[in-house]
Amino acid sequence: MTGVSETDLQHRRDIVAACRQMTALGINQGTSGNISVRVEGGLFVTPSGRAYDEMEPEDIVFMRWDGSWDATPGNVPSSEWRFHLDILRAKPEVNAVVHAHPTYCTILAILNRPIPAIHYMIAVGGGNDIPCAPYAQYGTSELSDAAVAALTERRACLLAHHGLIATGPHLRKALWLAVEVETLARQYHGCLQIGEPPLLPDAEIDSILERWGQYGLRDRPAIEAA
Repeated sequence: MTGVSETDLQHRRDIVAACRQMTALGINQGTSGNISVRVEGGLFVTPSGRAYDEMEPEDIVFMRWDGSWDATPGNVPSSEWRFHLDILRAKPEVNAVVHAHPTYCTILAILNRPIPAIHYMIAVGGGNDIPCAPYAQYGTSELSDAAVAALTERRACLLAHHGLIATGPHLRKALWLAVEVETLARQYHGCLQIGEPPLLPDAEIDSILERWGQYGLRDRPAIEAA
């Protein structure tokens, strides 16, 4: 790509690789997921309707903070660009946003169920649950407002009747968190087949968060799943 810095080109490559990894990890189907990364002057976001196995770095759309955007011919921003933009504007500590429709997260989201403190790993989301934002139609400001509110004190949330959002200080961490939350959702779903599970008390999750300190923000050498 001419006229593009090596840093920006690497961000574009990383987004394409992460999209394909979402499929390989089984946390997304088709082109329903989308990814954004903060860059100078705005963000890179995946294009709308572009198959991941056909996506190239030049297909990634650059969006400014005012919502205007630049793209190569035939590409437009993901239909979910609004909550990517608003989350990155609202949370300066976040540099990447991953949205997907993993099966178990989506099952719980359809039921409007947050994931409670069934396991100490719930703390990876920043608190004692993974909240579920109320339903709003995809691509709307209402959905964006609901997502930003749900993420006020959290790193991940479910979207009612929709899917999952995971955030991170960089793309690898956001994708790692998406896998962790889907693992928690699967565990919770399994528990519900037997009955309502006992939950860890808030004081225990607070203790875990204190013990971990910056655990949730530390770099990891690779994507991990519980």
